[in-house]
Amino acid sequence: MLRFLRIRHLAVIDAAEIEFEPGLNVLTGETGAGKSMLVEAVGLLLGGRASADLIRTGETTASVEAIFEHAGEEFLIRREITTQGRSRAYVNGDLTPIGGLKALAERLIELHGQHEHHTLLDPASHLDVLDAFGGLEAEAAAVEAAFLRYRHCRDELSLMRRALADREARQELVVFQLAELDRVAPLPAEDEELGALRRVLAGAERVERLCLEGYASLYESDDAVLPRLGGVWRRVGELAALDPKFQPYLEARAGLKGQLEDLAAFLRDYAGSIQASPDRLQQVDERLAQLERLKRKHGGTLADVVAKRSSLREELSDLANGDARIGELEARREAAAADYLARARALSAARRQRAADFASRLVALVGDLAMEGTRFEIRFDEAAESEEAWTRSGIDAAEFFVSPNPGEDLRPLARIVSGGELSRLMLAIKTLTTATRCGFTAAADRQPGAEAPGLIFDEVDAGIGGRTADIVGRNLRALGSAFQVLCITHLPQIAARADAHFEIAKRVEGGRTHTTVRRLDADARMDELGRMLGGTPTPALRETIRTMLAAGAGTEARGPEPADPTGDRREGESERAKGETERGTEAAKTVATKNRKGVKRRGA
Repeated sequence: MLRFLRIRHLAVIDAAEIEFEPGLNVLTGETGAGKSMLVEAVGLLLGGRASADLIRTGETTASVEAIFEHAGEEFLIRREITTQGRSRAYVNGDLTPIGGLKALAERLIELHGQHEHHTLLDPASHLDVLDAFGGLEAEAAAVEAAFLRYRHCRDELSLMRRALADREARQELVVFQLAELDRVAPLPAEDEELGALRRVLAGAERVERLCLEGYASLYESDDAVLPRLGGVWRRVGELAALDPKFQPYLEARAGLKGQLEDLAAFLRDYAGSIQASPDRLQQVDERLAQLERLKRKHGGTLADVVAKRSSLREELSDLANGDARIGELEARREAAAADYLARARALSAARRQRAADFASRLVALVGDLAMEGTRFEIRFDEAAESEEAWTRSGIDAAEFFVSPNPGEDLRPLARIVSGGELSRLMLAIKTLTTATRCGFTAAADRQPGAEAPGLIFDEVDAGIGGRTADIVGRNLRALGSAFQVLCITHLPQIAARADAHFEIAKRVEGGRTHTTVRRLDADARMDELGRMLGGTPTPALRETIRTMLAAGAGTEARGPEPADPTGDRREGESERAKGETERGTEAAKTVATKNRKGVKRRGA
């Protein structure tokens, strides 16, 4: 549940804080007041794309914070945007990558914007809807993974076959390249070692002189260090007898002497080991030149050359044993194909089984949304099992067919529905898929501690009005009995059914636009509903609004349970609710019309 939302410096919103309630929360306001920015703010918390353009003019940063409650835990999520376009996200104070934010947010809230309605027009999205309703996401993910394994085996086999088709020419090239590398036989890091050796050989005389001079200074010269150290240690011993502070240095005597003796021996031996000659230097130069040629030809480093030599050996082995390798790859491809097909067939059978249930439940729900007589069907492409048609979604190709008007043939959804019908279909689908995913289909089914993501509907009322709007409002309130629902709406029939009503208003002060959000009390709510009805707050209109509010609060508190396809079980209850709310709505229209006429006469 989204409990608290705070926005700072986001577009026209300078500062806003909102405390939401369980159930149905509605947000209303004039067109252009900034309702879309609230949706944008929640989208940022869901990991949406951030842009510096969202920052309010004159500010350097924008931020959105929210407190969510889920499964007994509280999550504080914060998103910041800077004028440089950078974005940071925090969860409970810890910096979080956007991918992690998205994964968490999906468990907390779902945002259904206006654009999402149009995804229903794309048949490619229909299988996802069915999988969500049927709880088949895990099976669909397993099919996708199996398809990717199959495709990898298929592509590897195809590459091997192409290589073998030109095997003779390829073998000759590989043998030639490998022979060149084998002649040189480079070793890892050999070029670095030879480079160091070359520097020594090029300065051999100086190196030998320095070694011998160092050895003499330590051991052989009249003032050599090692013989003179004996006198130093005698003095330190006498000092240690007087003051224990010198004792550690005296104890280190043996170690220091050993190190200096080792150094003297190394200088002497190193000077004697230098085989400085023009021939030796030439040998090193020639070897380095060979390695450089190989590096230019096969890679930028000697490590690339060594790796190339190894890969050529493997390729030569594959070419020599190509038929056996082909057989191995074919067996792997067949096994991967059989695994994919078995999973895809099981998923297809489950989809077809759930398709009928989905269709009947959807028809019942849209029937409650003033689309009585609607017929709905999911049609599958029977030819989709051919290997050429395999996809990561399985062997199914499916499309929604609908007939919203009795007597009309079923046709593809994209060619039939109006904007209002599409909105109602989306609401019904989200009701079904969300409730199914959370493990309950009605408010009464919800067990203590059961958790569901909150739902945000951005203008689900697009393209509808009148009696249909009232029915949509009743269903949103029913949905709110099982979930937290936030709904942005322009329709009073929906707003009147809210558990909490918020007004988004815009004003201009000092040449700047300010958007504010406030929760409406009873009187302010009547004023806002009056504005939405298009009338002035007359006593008659207020009485009508009170009727609407009473009807909205008194409708059935059931959750989004699937309707009985026959409609007989709730016919009496539905008709009583419809009659009560229709009377309130029609009375409001009459009063609003009279008020508008009165305004015109006074203006005349």
